[in-house]
Formats: sequence, C-alpha cells, structure tokens
Amino acid sequence: MIPVINNSDARRLFMHLQGLSASPSRKIGKDGVLEMIESMGFVQVDSINTVERAHHMILFSRNQTYRQKYLSTLLERDRALFENWTHDASIVPTRFYPYWRHRFVRREPVLRERWRKWGRDGFQGNLDQVLGHVRDHGPVRSRDMQAPRDKGIYGKGSDGWWDWHPSKTALEFLWQTGSLAVDRREGFQKVYDLSERVIPANHLNTQVGGDDFAHWACSAALDRLGFATAGELAAFWDIISPSEAKCWCDRQNPKDLIQVDIESADGSKPRRAFARPDVMEQAQDAPTLPSRMRVLSPFDPVLRDRKRALRLFNFHYRIEVFVPEPQRQYGYYVFPLLEGERLVGRIDMKCDRKQRVLSVTGLWPEQGVTFSKGRLARLESELERMRRFTDMDHVVFLNGFLNDSKS
Repeated sequence: MIPVINNSDARRLFMHLQGLSASPSRKIGKDGVLEMIESMGFVQVDSINTVERAHHMILFSRNQTYRQKYLSTLLERDRALFENWTHDASIVPTRFYPYWRHRFVRREPVLRERWRKWGRDGFQGNLDQVLGHVRDHGPVRSRDMQAPRDKGIYGKGSDGWWDWHPSKTALEFLWQTGSLAVDRREGFQKVYDLSERVIPANHLNTQVGGDDFAHWACSAALDRLGFATAGELAAFWDIISPSEAKCWCDRQNPKDLIQVDIESADGSKPRRAFARPDVMEQAQDAPTLPSRMRVLSPFDPVLRDRKRALRLFNFHYRIEVFVPEPQRQYGYYVFPLLEGERLVGRIDMKCDRKQRVLSVTGLWPEQGVTFSKGRLARLESELERMRRFTDMDHVVFLNGFLNDSKS
C-alpha cells in the first residue's frame, strides 16, 4: 500500500521545511539569517523593487526582525554566502560552493555555444581580455568595461539589458562558469572579482566526486521539500538533470526512500512522490503555522514551482510584469497573501519613495475567501510591519482597492 499524505499535512510540512512555521517575531541577527537560508537552501535574487527586492522580502516574511544589513554582512564581509545560479540568480550558503563547481563545468559548453559569436576579437579573446583586466585591476562592474553610450573597450555600447555588450557577456560567462564571483553589489549592479579573492579557500579548493555531487543534490533537495518527484528534485537546485534525479531515486534502498501519494488541494488525483520513510510522522508532527497575515514575494520558495503550488494550495500565480497592462488579470507585480497555511489572496502595492508612502492599489481575495473586519485588521497589521521595514511614513489605501468580485 502506498501511504497517502493529506493536503493539509503536506502543506504544513513543506512550509515548515521552508522556514514559515517559526515565530516571525523571534529576535534574530545575522547568524539567524544564515541559518534560515541554509534551511531553505537558497534565496532568489530579483531586481524589481516596487516594495522591496525579492531576497529581502523572502527573509522578512519569515522573520520581521530581519534587516537588510545582515545579508550584506554575510555576503560581503563574512563570505558565508555567495551569489550564483540555481534556476535563477540566487544567494547560496558558501559551504555548498564545492557542488557548484560541477555546475560550472556543465554550464561552460552550453554558454560558450550560446555566446560564442560575441566580440570583435572572438569570444575567447574577449574572455581572456576581461579576465586579465579583473586580475590586474581588481573588482569591476559591467559599466566599468564600457565607454559611455557609443563604444566600449570591447564593442558597441548597450541601449538596454537585452543588448549586452561583449564585455558584459564575458563577465557573465566567467561568473556563471566559476572564474569570477560577485564581490558585492553597488546600486544592485554586480561587482565582479576573481573567485579566489572572494570565496574562502577551504570552500574554493574542496573537490566533490560526481556520485557524491548527484547524491547531495537529490538528498539535500528532498530534505528541503519533504516530498518530491524526480523532476522536482532536479529542479530545486537546477544543478543536475531530471534523468540523474530519476536514477538516484531508482537506486535508493527502501530503508532510505519510499513512494507516497500527496493529496491535491482541489481534490484531483493525488500526486505520486518520493520521500523519507518517516515522512508520515514528519507531516503529522509539522507545527501549525502562525495565524497572522503575511505578504510573500512572488519568488518565495513555496511559489517558485508554480505547478507544485497549484497542487498544494490550489493557487494559480503568474507574474504579469511582461503582460500588456490591458491584458493583466491583477497587476504589474502582485504579492500573494499567506494566512496560516492558506494562500487567501493577492495584493498590489508599491512604495512611493518620494512621498514616503506604501500605497495599496488592489486586493483580490481567493475564491471562497471573504475579507471580514478581522481579516482586514490582520492585513493592516502586516502592512504596518511592511511600512516599517521599507522605512515609509504611511500606508495609503487607494479608493476601491478591495476587489471583491472573487469573494
């Protein structure tokens, strides 16, 4: 018989492993932030700053005493974290760096083929010039390698992020393949330096064999997901292929890995997944989540896998940044709202930094959810916490912000 985990237990286990069950008001410092990131695995980085950048919002949603300076210290001074790629640009514990060396090797031929036509001196020539420049002159930003507007050291100037100049491409290639690392960010621009000047030697020089690498990638992903398909294990870090994850699952001893069925939130057919043998006990013992309302980043780990989020929460979410405004269902950059273990709605808001106000422009309850006085009060408490976190003076609710067509 295949064990069945009910939907509520599955959600609580997943969110507990992703750091959402602990008291969000407990006092932490930078060591607590490092512990949170290690327990989650990584934190995605994103440039959109309508309220606060994604990595800061992800951490704040788990602990309201989090402050941005903690992350900067861990990244730029302590070097306990480093920035590179999972499924997207992310902040990762530096003790995981030896596993990323395998990712660097795997990505090198893919990126070389993608970008090989860049640069008038040939792609390898541009790589050599850029790497030599960094070695001789120290940390650089992309714009340091380019003359204003018309023509840079290595080619034509860029008019936008989609039109990278060759030196920008070389910097990205060298970063994504391990020769360079992000030393820090200035105004959210990456500042690159040689990896040996950024990554501590004990992590930089540690070698991990191929079998150990694949085992770690799957096992560490499962520890943070609680239950997963082979595809979900591969996608978590995005450093191994689905076929490698499937092979790992097939090779495991039943004493170490079992199959379970996970109930779906909408009552549809349960999803078969892999889990630890004690997963039923883990799920049943997973703590109740705080009942307060919390604003989540669109890039929060519980939502990153949209299909998994739909199965577990019956919550369909997409970012509408690139959707033409007349075609948007909700808004430019809408935040999911978590209450307990339920996703109860989504909210559109932004910081007007000149006026120093947090403006709420839209609120959409999920099907069957009513924003009663009590629920609105919980939302207002969360928005007040967001106001203080973003250093705004006031929260402003624009007329008609509550769209109750779905309530």
